[in-house]
Amino acid sequence: MEDEERIPLSYVAQYGYCPRRAGLLMNQQLWMENEHTAEGRFQHQRTHDHRVERRSDLLTFYEFPVVSNTLGLSGKCDCVEASASPDGVPLPGEPSRYILYPVEYKHGPLRQESEYMQQLCAQALCLEEMYDAKIHKGALFYIQSHRRQEIAFTPELRQATLETIQALWQLWHTQGLPSAKPGKHCGKCSMQEVCMPKLTTFAVAYRHKLLQELAGSPSEV
Repeated sequence: MEDEERIPLSYVAQYGYCPRRAGLLMNQQLWMENEHTAEGRFQHQRTHDHRVERRSDLLTFYEFPVVSNTLGLSGKCDCVEASASPDGVPLPGEPSRYILYPVEYKHGPLRQESEYMQQLCAQALCLEEMYDAKIHKGALFYIQSHRRQEIAFTPELRQATLETIQALWQLWHTQGLPSAKPGKHCGKCSMQEVCMPKLTTFAVAYRHKLLQELAGSPSEV
């Protein structure tokens, strides 16, 4: 499978945040930045100064490329920690076996975001396929608060992640654009100017009203 036939891993979180946002990014190739996305990008860049760190029995890989031909995903893990263990898996060029632990960096304070958990889980699914491994947990690291939130890859989270990936592929194949669903998430979205959620919702409601009126109108003789 060629790279252009794979969906970027980051779109898993984008779809979880807002399906319409994912459609604008993936099918219309639109992107706009605001202070929130700029801050997040800057903080990510600061964490990726070194590619590999070695500390005793722990290897830490930054910007680690991953891929899944089964799921049609590709991208990079912000960080993968590999702890030496006889219960682990072999890594190319390394003498030991390792247990893999993906870590995804996020800006801002620690918070509960299901789309981030699914993005992290998708990374684990890619690593499992690449190394024939079983990865039970990973972590979200919130840069501003400098805190980790450990995430268990439960059957429920895995299923939710697979459903999101399937929805992304459906969106890609139809080249559609989901309707806007305005909410609190719109406030910090960098795509408001091109999405126009309130205007889109008004237009849909107005069209529905017209159709109802036409359906109720008496037929002309």
